[in-house]
Amino acid sequence: MIYFLKFCAGWVLPPGIFILAFLALGIYVWRHSGRGSSIYSSQRGSLGKGAGTLLILLAVVVYLFCMPWVAEKSMGWLEGKYLPPKNPQGDVIIMLGGGAYPDTPDVGGQGTLCAAPASRLLTAARLQKKLDVPILLSGGQVYSDTGAEAKIAERILLDLGVPQEQILVETKSVNTTQNAKFSVELMKEKHLTRPILVTSAFHMRRAMLNFEKQGLEPVPFPADYRTALHHEFHYVKLRPSADAAYDNAVVVQEVVRGLVTRYIE
Repeated sequence: MIYFLKFCAGWVLPPGIFILAFLALGIYVWRHSGRGSSIYSSQRGSLGKGAGTLLILLAVVVYLFCMPWVAEKSMGWLEGKYLPPKNPQGDVIIMLGGGAYPDTPDVGGQGTLCAAPASRLLTAARLQKKLDVPILLSGGQVYSDTGAEAKIAERILLDLGVPQEQILVETKSVNTTQNAKFSVELMKEKHLTRPILVTSAFHMRRAMLNFEKQGLEPVPFPADYRTALHHEFHYVKLRPSADAAYDNAVVVQEVVRGLVTRYIE
């Protein structure tokens, strides 16, 4: 009963209710088109059936885009390119930023990381403790109302007990291309050559490509997984979900940005 209620809720709440509305409207338009015997009615009916068909197709496409089962498959494909090595080796851990809030209250001060970079930071801190190598935090203030990512991450690492001398901070970058460019410059200044790259699993393909274009091949250590490595089907995964729509949007975004990185930048 619990799973059935979850399934039903997906159709009552957005985006499910909008999908049903598009579908109902499309069927209504299609069924009520072409009534009458005049030539004008026939032409109008053809247009109406076309519009109805388009609405039905739109409802189906949106439904597929919002289906958790589809999102698991697409996100799993994106995240499955790299797996964390069992025994990573390197002389620096590079953690890429991914968003921060400048004025939200925190234990050690003001400003917090968004969910994805917070998860990345936890992985980077644990790696630092295991390997005893410095962490290079890469990420600046992207917009006027967002936080300085690397500086906020630095404060959190200090709160977690990471020594100041084991933290390097790069605050100029505002995208992944600049993350790679400015991180490599800082590595050269510090005579570091073997980076371990920590970022979200969905972001790792594009991040690796950017670092490779800078002449480096980091050891990839993905974090912040959005889906499991192995999936099992359950009918609840057929209900529409805003989270699934977001995951599919992330996949599309990463594919497009990856193509731009590879062929244009």
